[in-house]
Amino acid sequence: MGRGKQSLRFTQALAAIWLAVNWLLPLPAAALEPVTFATDWKAQAEQGGFYQAKALGLYENAGLDVTIRGGGPGVNIPQLLGAGAIDFGMGSNSFIPLNMVRAGVPATAVMAAFQKDPQVLITHKRADVSDLADIKDRPVMIADASVNAFWVWLRAKYDFSDRQIRKYTFNLAPFLVNKQAIQQGYVTSEPYTIETRAGFEPQVFLLSDYGYPSYAAMVLAQNHLISERPELVQAFVNASIEGWQSYIYGDPSPGNQLILAANPDMRQDIIDQAIEQIRRRGMLVSPDTEANGAGAMSAARWKSFFTTMSENGVYPADLNWQNAFTTKFIKPDAAQ
Repeated sequence: MGRGKQSLRFTQALAAIWLAVNWLLPLPAAALEPVTFATDWKAQAEQGGFYQAKALGLYENAGLDVTIRGGGPGVNIPQLLGAGAIDFGMGSNSFIPLNMVRAGVPATAVMAAFQKDPQVLITHKRADVSDLADIKDRPVMIADASVNAFWVWLRAKYDFSDRQIRKYTFNLAPFLVNKQAIQQGYVTSEPYTIETRAGFEPQVFLLSDYGYPSYAAMVLAQNHLISERPELVQAFVNASIEGWQSYIYGDPSPGNQLILAANPDMRQDIIDQAIEQIRRRGMLVSPDTEANGAGAMSAARWKSFFTTMSENGVYPADLNWQNAFTTKFIKPDAAQ
């Protein structure tokens, strides 16, 4: 009997020691959820907030192990989402979510980092063009894909005509040698290239400053994640928004290191001027963000965009445009 009591005490002592030791040990970290996010082009400042969130560990803090897949000429985000090859993708303009609705791709826009689309028209300095409206009736070089994109809005709002269209092949030479030339571009790209290559500052007309309602740098999420794993979508959205705020208004160097590593052709000066353009032109802010926070979208703005495009034949009038986006991961929109 005495020997049994001694054995019990010994066992209890060992148990106490085990509990004490394990109490001091750190708990095993919860497994991170693997997530794949694809961008629409090679790594650049226009995607910087996502790289910043990765570099600062914001995704990890949110419980996510995010792999960022860089895009390029052959990358089609809607196709990747439709095939289930990625969880999230980047949408460069408001046409993409609407095109996905029309094509039946099961994905939806859940946030918009850029409240201003970076699309611009560029001219040489000239006395006869001082406003976007002055470009009416003048030849403009645009890409084939732009004919049924921002050009539709220019026709509707400024009475531009298809007779003005000249083909743009993403070669700056025709613009540089012709002082009457006008071409499309991105505010974060072509103007700086023109300055550094040709040594002059062009006139730049940012379409969003004239009312062009497209969002940009959107996050597109698989519909099954929205319905079955909303907490995962929310975590990705929250971390991405924090990444964008840090990248544009804080120290962007952590994200820039990842960008330069992912895209060896990128240069620091190109990144720096793009960030400056985004910051100076307030591309992350709008009435939507003032009301509902960074990354916000509104049903009213989506409706305005869709109405213009449907009235000009881009989309059928009965397309369910509301399925292109959701505001539930920012702040609920009373209009939706």
